[in-house]
Amino acid sequence: MYTASTTLLAGRRLPGGLLLTLAMITVGSTVVASRIIVAGLPPFTASALRFAIALPIFLALMRWRGQRLQRPAPHDMALVALQALCGSVGYAVLLMAGLRTTSAANAGVIAGTLPAVGALVGALVLRERIGPRLGIAIALACAGVGAVVVAPARGSGAANGSLPGDLLVMAAVGCESLFLLLNKRLRVPLAPLAQSTLMTALGLGMTLGPALAEHAWTLPVDPAALLGVLYYALVPTVVGYLLWYAGAERVSAGRAALYTAVLPVSALVLAALMLREPIAGSQLAGAACVLAAIAASSTPRRRISG
Repeated sequence: MYTASTTLLAGRRLPGGLLLTLAMITVGSTVVASRIIVAGLPPFTASALRFAIALPIFLALMRWRGQRLQRPAPHDMALVALQALCGSVGYAVLLMAGLRTTSAANAGVIAGTLPAVGALVGALVLRERIGPRLGIAIALACAGVGAVVVAPARGSGAANGSLPGDLLVMAAVGCESLFLLLNKRLRVPLAPLAQSTLMTALGLGMTLGPALAEHAWTLPVDPAALLGVLYYALVPTVVGYLLWYAGAERVSAGRAALYTAVLPVSALVLAALMLREPIAGSQLAGAACVLAAIAASSTPRRRISG
């Protein structure tokens, strides 16, 4: 059966791997977009504008698909609200706040540790078992973060990281991992499009008050920041969703998880091309560790038959 995302992406001829790769490139681009945005807009204002742009598009997609936005049961509604607070609001705001002082390249490497951080949070919060494979992945992810956080900064300008900024990005990754874990606790899973629409609406409600408190209208208008918000809303938020779910329909869950490895590579390349950030050896080493961690945490266990 054809879905809206499949139809929008020109049918089933495009390989799932290509769609997932493009989706993760858009996710990696949020790091660069956030760096541009925070140069001219406060984090909550930027987030509220992003949600305000994306929400009507999601509502239109739901109407086109004939779906209705139903209110979940109280237990699940509380979890969805907490997901919106962590994933939609917390991740974006903390990432932007961190990018005020750290480099986009550093942030991209740290953001790529999400699968391993999710496994660690699951073990600490939900008491999930960590096997040898996940243990190796977490160790590699820690080594990757250490390579960019602990390594002495060299050179000057935006290429340098800062410990406070890197810690804020790590907190953003922690928020996103909580979002993924909370999704497992829903008693009645929501359709992806409905869940994205609901969390965008909740995100708008949660950021509106803090955005007004930032008094962004008193700041000079920054066209680059506004274009960055528009890009963030349309491409990573909406198009990225369509690409990911269209691709995920065509490959296994384990194989789909492997494509998260594109995120740190995308962020590093785009930071170099768009922001002219020189890439240090420590960042390349960190990215290599993160890629190895993603591979270790995503590769399915081999079953021995006999």
